[in-house]
Amino acid sequence: MTDTDKPQRLLLIEDHRDIAEMVYAYLERRGFEMDFAGDGITGLHLAVTNEYDAIILDLMLPGMDGLKLCEKLREEAHKDTPVLMLTARDTLEDKLAGLDIGADDYLVKPFEIRELEARVRAIIRRQQGMVSPETLEVEDLKFDTGTLEVSRSGQQLHLSPTCMKILRILMSASPRVVSRSEIERQVWGDILPDSDTLRSHLYNLRQTIDKPFEKPLLHTMQGSGYRLVKSE
Repeated sequence: MTDTDKPQRLLLIEDHRDIAEMVYAYLERRGFEMDFAGDGITGLHLAVTNEYDAIILDLMLPGMDGLKLCEKLREEAHKDTPVLMLTARDTLEDKLAGLDIGADDYLVKPFEIRELEARVRAIIRRQQGMVSPETLEVEDLKFDTGTLEVSRSGQQLHLSPTCMKILRILMSASPRVVSRSEIERQVWGDILPDSDTLRSHLYNLRQTIDKPFEKPLLHTMQGSGYRLVKSE
């Protein structure tokens, strides 16, 4: 069996027994290799010490909630494993909170199991498009996508997971202009944020990668989108 023939490996972190058993059994029948944790602390340990194609993460967990777990996974363990969050909450603020700390998609309970599978496969496909670690460079700005380290002129920069996703999109495309809708699709999938969300993240990104330095790299192209390129 070649690497491409191997079943995709998922980690399910869910404390509700009925939901966990249903999801685990269905996805296993669909050809996934499954691991399971019933609390946040065990789930984080498995997520950090093993390699998974995706993680299905409940928001409300004993020991450590899903938001804290995802935050630690991204910012402390520097793991970019795709994360699909499950929750009973259905407000935009809750969704954006999860996405802002590094979740890739969001599904509200109760859900259709076929939709869960479709969303898991979608975030895995999106990740596979960015799977090879590389060092992106635009002028003196560097982004090591393997270690998730960003620097400019040798100075280490600290970005939120969402700003890192946006930066990677813009650096990979540079000097091409990337439309607002394309950025939103790559970052949030089919969960469209409100009109100010992308603008807020771009503001924070500019504050970090441009404001401390002499020449700006991030430019707004009115009516077209955004691009990363040295100012002329």
